[in-house]
Amino acid sequence: MPAAPRRYRAFPAVALPDRRWPGNVISRAPTWLSTDLRDGNQALFEPMGPERKLRMFRMLCEIGFREMEVAFPAASRTEYDFVRSLIEEGHIPADVTIGVLTQAREPLIRRTVESLRGARRAIIHVYTATSPVFRETVFGMSREAVVAMAVDSVRLIRELCAAQPGTEWVLEYSPETFSATELEFSKQICDAVSQAWGATPERKVILNLPATVEVATPNVYADQIEWMHRNLARRDAVVISVHPHNDRGSAVAAAELALMAGAERVEGCLFGNGERTGNVDLVTLALNLRTQGIDPGLSFPDINAIARTCEECTRLPVHPRHPYAGDLVFTAFSGSHQDAIRKGMAAQSGDAFWNVPYLALDPADLGRSYDSLVRVNSQSGKGGVAYLLEISRGVVMPRRMQIEFSGAVQRLAEATGSEVSADDIWRLFAAEYLDRPEPVRYIGHHLVEHGARQGVSLTIGWGSRRIEVDGEGNGPIDAVINALRMPVKVLSYEERSLGQGADSRALAIVGLAVDGIAGSTFGAGLDPNIVTASIRAILAGVNRNLARGGEYAVSRAAAALEAPPVAPAAVA
Repeated sequence: MPAAPRRYRAFPAVALPDRRWPGNVISRAPTWLSTDLRDGNQALFEPMGPERKLRMFRMLCEIGFREMEVAFPAASRTEYDFVRSLIEEGHIPADVTIGVLTQAREPLIRRTVESLRGARRAIIHVYTATSPVFRETVFGMSREAVVAMAVDSVRLIRELCAAQPGTEWVLEYSPETFSATELEFSKQICDAVSQAWGATPERKVILNLPATVEVATPNVYADQIEWMHRNLARRDAVVISVHPHNDRGSAVAAAELALMAGAERVEGCLFGNGERTGNVDLVTLALNLRTQGIDPGLSFPDINAIARTCEECTRLPVHPRHPYAGDLVFTAFSGSHQDAIRKGMAAQSGDAFWNVPYLALDPADLGRSYDSLVRVNSQSGKGGVAYLLEISRGVVMPRRMQIEFSGAVQRLAEATGSEVSADDIWRLFAAEYLDRPEPVRYIGHHLVEHGARQGVSLTIGWGSRRIEVDGEGNGPIDAVINALRMPVKVLSYEERSLGQGADSRALAIVGLAVDGIAGSTFGAGLDPNIVTASIRAILAGVNRNLARGGEYAVSRAAAALEAPPVAPAAVA
């Protein structure tokens, strides 16, 4: 490959030493125009048919777009008929303006204006390519000839529109390839168009200054926009619009800096659809504003449904890492991220400013559920596991139990090589802590009051045997420990109600140590009755400790219960 400097040259900087846009801030939303049905549609492998286009149109209206470029009616009968159907079948809300695109050629202009017959309000968007490579290489036209073509086209549009006074007509002109055009020439042709249209503050012309192809960094585009903003004639009769493409991957930044530089209107597509690398992504732009406390004027109450509709209409996928809308953008797999999110969510109050680590926006604002925030794979830590259990099942584990259980989840994730779901985690939790019937299993119990002390008569199973044991203590837990006649020490105890009303169950979690067995572990019990849940938790903890202690520990326990030995369960 030849060295880059031999084939490419940097785009020249704009001579604007007193540029003001770096000190400006965006304080309100621009006027939005969706070109999903035109620029976005023409970029598809399989352009949308009338049904898909109408479905997309209706969704764009629901999102809040009030200007939409819906077709290139002179390009095909299909495009022409779609415009006619919107008008004749009454699909256009009273506050929505449709726009159409045409080249600066008389037959195409006439066909385009005809397609809008009967519209309440309509934007005629005409364009001419203006950059040197187009003037010299593609068209072989002088500057003067290009200006004349643009002016003649605008005069024809004005004449044709005057013949249909029932429609409120708006002119939009684009010096196509503006970002690669000399600024003096861009001003010349835009001023000539404004004059030909007869633009006034009451009848403004939209001058759309597109980065048809990104040729420089966003700051250069901002300089170009500010230069035009400061030098255009009839500025008070002009709406400056921008139409960035994403050839360099910086369309969003280019649009935001352009707004700081004086632009008032932005054209783009949902999720960045469009020619080549796409138009600027209006979803990202709008939600970027929202994260800064600015009402974008567009609403995405169910971002998943919007993304799925776009996918069905365009037959293009929305990337899972797409800002705000991707399936994984509100998901953390990393253990440290999960822990930070969990703590941030716990500290967040409903009426406070949003302030949760790693989340620029509340997923609920986009109709996303919190259960997607944390997902578990082999890279995850205890915080993520704990969070999923808490939000999916209401189980709050003690910190040491989190550490212990995360090891089991890690082993499962590594063994499967895939994501571990909340249901997978719950099943593993049950297998580890709830369903541990060997060697000691719970059969039944009843409590007895012995003055200030609590007595218990406990029926347990040991292998095929049924054993009755009794004990008393300062409470039911102490009584059960004494009834087991094992050197068991309770290190911690927690209880929690899962569910509500008739369906509620008590979850007890007990931390236990057994003399002669190194370390400690946990057991859990689940039952409508809190005492029963506690007894089940103790027995599960005993069984887990015995499994860690091996055959010797089981033999000691059997001797304590005066029961024959049973082989220990495998260590989980």
